[in-house]
Amino acid sequence: MSALAERLEAFNDKLIPAMVQLKYKHMAESAFRFLRGTCHLFYEDLSKAKDFPSSPNTWISGDLHLENFGSFKGNNRMVYFDLNDFDEAMLAPAAWEVVRVLTSIFVAFDTLKIDKAEAKKTAKLFLSTYSEILACGKAYYIDPRTAEGIVRSFLKSIKKRKESDLIKKIADEKGDQFKIKIDNRTHFELDKKLRAELISHLTEWLKSKNGWASDYTVKDAAFRVAGTGSIGLKRYMFLLQSNKNKKKYLLVEMKEAAPSSLAPYNIVNQSDWASQAERVVTLKHRMQNISPALLSPNVFNGDIYVLQEMQPLADKISFESIATKNDCLELVIKDMALLTASAQIRSGGIQHSAIIDELMAFGKQTTWQQPLLDYAINYSKQVTKDYNQFMADYKSITASAGT
Repeated sequence: MSALAERLEAFNDKLIPAMVQLKYKHMAESAFRFLRGTCHLFYEDLSKAKDFPSSPNTWISGDLHLENFGSFKGNNRMVYFDLNDFDEAMLAPAAWEVVRVLTSIFVAFDTLKIDKAEAKKTAKLFLSTYSEILACGKAYYIDPRTAEGIVRSFLKSIKKRKESDLIKKIADEKGDQFKIKIDNRTHFELDKKLRAELISHLTEWLKSKNGWASDYTVKDAAFRVAGTGSIGLKRYMFLLQSNKNKKKYLLVEMKEAAPSSLAPYNIVNQSDWASQAERVVTLKHRMQNISPALLSPNVFNGDIYVLQEMQPLADKISFESIATKNDCLELVIKDMALLTASAQIRSGGIQHSAIIDELMAFGKQTTWQQPLLDYAINYSKQVTKDYNQFMADYKSITASAGT
């Protein structure tokens, strides 16, 4: 077993074994998918980096890359485009968030065989926009009214999308009811007893709520797989139907909350959270302009979960689809940089994070930018090296299993 395989095994040994194999299968798709599934490797290596530029401590999402921006509906039922994954969120150096995005740009461009000069140009654009927004000290947000270019079209299409059309893609009609489609890719069938317990649990939770959500009845539940890094955690999705309008449905998910993979390598003192779910939920509320509907910690069978209205997989802009469209790419990268800086500004000065003045001063500095760019370029090569080693290990294991 290679040293890399040992690191991966040590990190994933607490996850659902069958799902870990699925996680590895997804990671084998490309170096970019591998990067998405190995956040822990990234920060383990970053924590050992010499002469990495210092930066103010702020709240970061922790696993920010090109495909961890997406859309969702808030409790106000408006659609927003924002950072959308906070499983790893912690108080950490601001530059840690930025350098992970930059690395993802270089790895993604290399995966798509796009010229290295274009990758560098795109990374510099992210850096300059992020610095500019941070320096002005004002947090922005993106919704259908403020979005431009492809993000505007993307959000408008989601806003206009009929709920019934989405449900038909996810669920099958059986008599007068809908059942979640089991495709054994993203939706997996649950044990009957567990399914009944989950439905009962969410039903009781809904009864305790006031407002529009209490109008819904839980109709079905399934195991859900989404993303890459979180595959292997317990994650359930629910199909709900309105009691007043039988043609109106709602999708909800409940995802196990695990410790941040940054934690072993982050020396910054952290808040004393009541639970991992409390950490994720609080930092979503703190860093996003408006958070997903129903967002709250939840306890089921002794395990801690984050519950929220479900974001369909399609509600992400595919980087692959825009990477070669220069005008589209430029606008999206600027939006991503704007949102990254805005999340840090919005959460500034809370529980020992840097105040806005410190973040503004950091944004105005230029000495840290080239070292971050250099680190991202060099580390993207390490990702490729690790991916090649992973593939050699993976092929060896699958070949042995086949015999």
